[in-house]
This record gives sequence, C-alpha cells and structure tokens, in this order.
Amino acid sequence: MNEKTRRAAFFLCGFAAFINLYSTQGILRELALAFNVSAERAGQGVSATTLAVAIIAPFVGMLAAPFERRKAIACAAVLSALPAAWAAHAESFAAFLAARFAAGVLMPFIFAISIAFVGERYGRDGAAEVGALFVAGTTLGGFAGRFVTNGLTATLGWRYALDVDALLCLVAGLAIYAGLPASHAAARAEHAGEGAAPSHWKALLRAPLLASFGVGACVLASQVATFTFVGLRLARAPFAFTTAGIGAIYAVFLVAVVVTPISGRLARRRGSRALALAAVALGIAGALLTLSASVAAILAGLALGSTAVFVEQASANTFISQRAAAARSTAIGVYLSCYYLGGSLGSVLPVPAWHRWGWAGCVAFVIGAQALAGVLVFVFWREPRGVPRTRPARASA
Repeated sequence: MNEKTRRAAFFLCGFAAFINLYSTQGILRELALAFNVSAERAGQGVSATTLAVAIIAPFVGMLAAPFERRKAIACAAVLSALPAAWAAHAESFAAFLAARFAAGVLMPFIFAISIAFVGERYGRDGAAEVGALFVAGTTLGGFAGRFVTNGLTATLGWRYALDVDALLCLVAGLAIYAGLPASHAAARAEHAGEGAAPSHWKALLRAPLLASFGVGACVLASQVATFTFVGLRLARAPFAFTTAGIGAIYAVFLVAVVVTPISGRLARRRGSRALALAAVALGIAGALLTLSASVAAILAGLALGSTAVFVEQASANTFISQRAAAARSTAIGVYLSCYYLGGSLGSVLPVPAWHRWGWAGCVAFVIGAQALAGVLVFVFWREPRGVPRTRPARASA
C-alpha cells in the first residue's frame, strides 16, 4: 500500500461523508408528488439529515472510542447505504424523514474520525495538505449527490436514483477499508480516552477552539445564504433562469475540487491562519462580484465564494486537529454542529435584508459573515510560542 493509495482513500472518506447529505435537494417536486406534501415540506429531507449531524456530531469521539479508526470510518460509510436504500423504498413521508435522519447520524462518524485520523497520521504540515484533499472529496461528494440523483431521477425516477446513491456508499466504504492504513496502538489508546475525561471537554473551551467553531458557523452561513437567494435572483428578470439552469450553477463547486488540494500544499508553507485569511478575502471578493448584472461575472463570483468556503473549512479542520490533539474527534464533532447550525441560520437571517434590499442585502450579510470569520481567525489563530512546525510523519506500510 503506497502513499498515493492512502491519500486517495482519505479523498474517498470526504466523498462518502457527503454523497448522501444533499442528495434529495434537487428532487423536491418529485418527492412532493410521491408523498402528497408541499415542495417546501419535502425540503425537510435535507434538514432532517443536517439536524441529525448537529445532534450526534459532538459525541462521535466518545461513541467511536472502542473502535479502530479504519474500521469505524469504513463501517459508517458502508452502513450509509442502508438509510439511502430505506429512503428509496419508503412508503410514507414519515418513513422517508426517518431514513434521512439515520443518514445524518452516520455522516459525522466518517467526517470527524477521518479528520482525527489525518491529524494523527501526518505531521503538522502534512495534515494541512491531506486534510485539504479530504475536503476536496467532500466537495465532489456533495456535487455528485445532487448531480447523480437529479440525472437519474429524470431518466429512471427518484427511487432508482437513491438506490444508486446507496450503491455508491457501499462501494466507497469498501474502497476506504482497502485503501486506509490500520491505526497504530498509540492512536487507538488516545482515541479511547476522548470522551472519558472531563478535561477533554474543558479543553474545547479554550479561546482558539471556540473561535474555530465560530468560523465554521460563519462560513457555512455565508454559503447557504448565497446559494439560497441567488436562485431566487436568477429566476427573476432579466435573467429568467429555468429550474434546470438554477440547478446547474452548483457546478461551480467543482472548482473547489481542484483548488482545495492546492491550498493544502500552500498551507504547508504559510500555515492555516494565512490560508484562511486569504480565503476570507477571496470570499468577500466573490460576493462583491455577484452584484454584477453579467451572468458570467455572477458565476465567477459564485465559484470564488464557494471555493473560499471549502478552503476555510479545510483550514479550520487542520487547525482544530492540531490544537485538540487529545480530543480530535470530539472537537471536530463540535465544529460540525456549529457548522451546520450556521448553515441553518444562513437560510433565515438574510430574509429581512432580502425583502428590503434584494440581492444587495444578501451580499451584505455574506460579507459580514466572512468578515467575522476573518476577525476570529486573525485574533485567535496565532501560532503558540515555542511550538516548532514539524515534518509530516513518515508513512508506514
């Protein structure tokens, strides 16, 4: 097993974590017809999943403590096929929501444990590069979940589409188990103590980690606000985008699949703090670009903004993994909860500004959220004095 295989496996971990998360976001009309509910209520299929993530994520470190890293990640990925298949064959809307909630319960076990594993296996600098590769996988997974489901729904129907999502979860889980290395005994011992001692929880209350949780909330709030309201703007004159056209704008996420791993290499030289601050500037510039009346400029702004969010997320994952070495999974779990809480607020808080000032009001919200993230990073993500930057740990067979 070589290093390229291991890194590909970590990329697949990100893919597996997000393939199910937003898979039903683009088929709300089909779900509404199937279950005889409104399209707005059909959207609860996504919120049920993210709610489960927010609830379970802080406890992942404690729940997964008895298990070896590779087995825990791969099993969670394989088991994700079950709620996907359950949702595909649900006979009632309540059963469908229960299946979507179950999918959200499993997702943090893939995400949080993978980031913890990256922090354990690689040195201070190597973790930034491999962590960025993992986030690139989440980007592709989130896009593929929407794209595959939408495409197959149009040709075969939504139930068959979700069956294919289940198959993708199963294949990804098996590939992850084949590609990831087994964790060492020291890592297992460290993991076993993650939820056991109150000191581990107290460590999460340190200012740099609390600031990181706030960064997560801000960056997803900015992204959700952007993509929630830009569709409403583009559906109006003079743009008059169709539903399919609005769905196609998610292709801008693919830019992040390429850029995020590159940013990880930059983080090795500059550090997470410098990279995150650069991403904040990129996010603000992207938001301003969307004020243009040109479709090309708007799409460019969306690409810049979404890429900035994924780079910020990669930076936050790396920073938290380094600062919470004694409780990585728990810290990443709390970060996930705050991240998705921020996403929920991002669809609600800009509403008054949208009604009063239109898209300009939403852009102001996005810039404010990004600026707050930048302040938190600038003030609290400082390198501890006397802590040298270490080389990546040498990979073992």
